[in-house]
Amino acid sequence: MGSSKYIPPVNLSPEQNLSRYLQEIRKFPMLSFEVEQNLACRWIYGEDQEAAEKLVNSHLRLVAKIAMGFRGYGLPLAELISEGNIGMMQAVAKFDPEKGFRLSTYAMWWIRASIQEYILRSWSLVKMGTTAAQKKLFFNLRRLKGQMDAYEDGDLKPEHVEAISKRLDVTKDEVISMNRRMAGGDASLNSPVRMDGEGEWQDWLQDDSLNQEEMISDFQELIRRRSLLKGAMTGLTDRERIILTERRLKSRPATLENLSQSFGISRERVRQIEERAFGKVQKSVKNTLIELNIAS
Repeated sequence: MGSSKYIPPVNLSPEQNLSRYLQEIRKFPMLSFEVEQNLACRWIYGEDQEAAEKLVNSHLRLVAKIAMGFRGYGLPLAELISEGNIGMMQAVAKFDPEKGFRLSTYAMWWIRASIQEYILRSWSLVKMGTTAAQKKLFFNLRRLKGQMDAYEDGDLKPEHVEAISKRLDVTKDEVISMNRRMAGGDASLNSPVRMDGEGEWQDWLQDDSLNQEEMISDFQELIRRRSLLKGAMTGLTDRERIILTERRLKSRPATLENLSQSFGISRERVRQIEERAFGKVQKSVKNTLIELNIAS
């Protein structure tokens, strides 16, 4: 697995030919629950790249549908889809089939989050704030104004400001400021910086976020690390494997006290077994990497 290369969905980029891309993704079949579970298990427990690709590709239509819901922010649909595809890959990488949910239910959050973060990064040259409440305000202000028939130009009426403030749990000043920012529109990134026309705003911008190629590279690295760890863990005893997993591989590590009670040994003995198992894994990974470098 370490030497395999992850191929982006459809091996197409929506920026290159959006209409063709939308036609191509319709060719991927929808998956039944049983097939989806099987593919997810093959990917998570066997690092099966083909299974991961099938999971991603089968949900590209979902990405496109969600991306189309964000067209009102003035960004190219192809770019929104590309960002959504990154979110889809993240969802597949973190999906746990044992919880019984469909991948689409889990992936929707990752797709929306990826697209929304991209919109917030791209929408304005002026930083708009990144708190959860401010993001919620940005993505809900238009909808709430529509519900209140507050379509007039200029500032919102005081009663509208107060209602939106309460609904979204933000200050009145934040509502007024966001409304002015969104009503004013963005300056073009192609606008000249100097009076003589030399240089454009976009020449001064730097996007520090990961691009699609970097995301795919990270995905490959995740595959490689999982494969190395899985191979190294086979060299441990059952007790060593359980203790190392509980102490080093869980989001909430088990305490030495709990493990000592489970195995009927002292906390110090648990710590010693953990350190020994970790040393074995490190040595195994190091030796595997040396063998791979020699083979290449």
